Amino acid sequence: MKRFFVLTAAVLLFATQVPAEAAMSAGEIVHRANLASYYGGDDGKAKVKMTITDSQGRKRIREFIILRRDETDGGDQKFYVYFRKPSDVRKMVFMVHKHVNGDDDRWLYLPKLDLVKRIAASDKRTSFVGSNFFYEDVSGRGENEDTHKLVQETDDHYVIENVPKDPATVEFASYKVWIRKKDFMPEKAEYTDKQGRVYRVVEALEIKEIQGIPTVTKSRVRDLNSGGETVSEFTGIRYNIGLKGSIFTERYLRRPPREARR
Repeated sequence: MKRFFVLTAAVLLFATQVPAEAAMSAGEIVHRANLASYYGGDDGKAKVKMTITDSQGRKRIREFIILRRDETDGGDQKFYVYFRKPSDVRKMVFMVHKHVNGDDDRWLYLPKLDLVKRIAASDKRTSFVGSNFFYEDVSGRGENEDTHKLVQETDDHYVIENVPKDPATVEFASYKVWIRKKDFMPEKAEYTDKQGRVYRVVEALEIKEIQGIPTVTKSRVRDLNSGGETVSEFTGIRYNIGLKGSIFTERYLRRPPREARR
């Protein structure tokens, strides 16, 4: 399924610029935002430092490398996340095969147990390695999983309200996304619960142009219920580096490729 991901850790790396057009439907805006969020170049790599802060101000750090490869522009993709620090997650691997016409395949390799675990579709909206991001955030949410409505338009942004077609599969009732007109980059998302309260906010704190591609280099997700938040900082970002498809296979879960270790 073609994915629309609003401002999450790894996918915020990969943005591409699309010219604006007048009188677009909400669905067209969402599609362009999907392309802007995920399909910059044919592939990409970045180092990520994730700082997780709980309600009492206690911090935990996760450092990893993320690789991304497009099978087709706007179509299926593959992601490979290799954890470097701290010691309790070192050498752990999370891999995603994103499918535009079906559920994603997700694997988690736990080196201390030497165990490869498949992550079920029903678990996609659970915490990603103890952070405030979800597993689904890595590969994104499918455009066709929600109905879309343009609820506001300013000089700089489109504001899209998204309502899940199958409410039983998610914890939110709806979410609004602020999408920049100039490059279709999602800049903020607010998730509302079934009581109508905003409980989760995801934001792009910093956007830079890298290799001519607008790219989020710092993002944050806040859990308004727990008071916790996670900030992700992206460095060493590179596009079009010629990643091979063989990297994104189960054989490399236990033996990370050179591209993930450097």
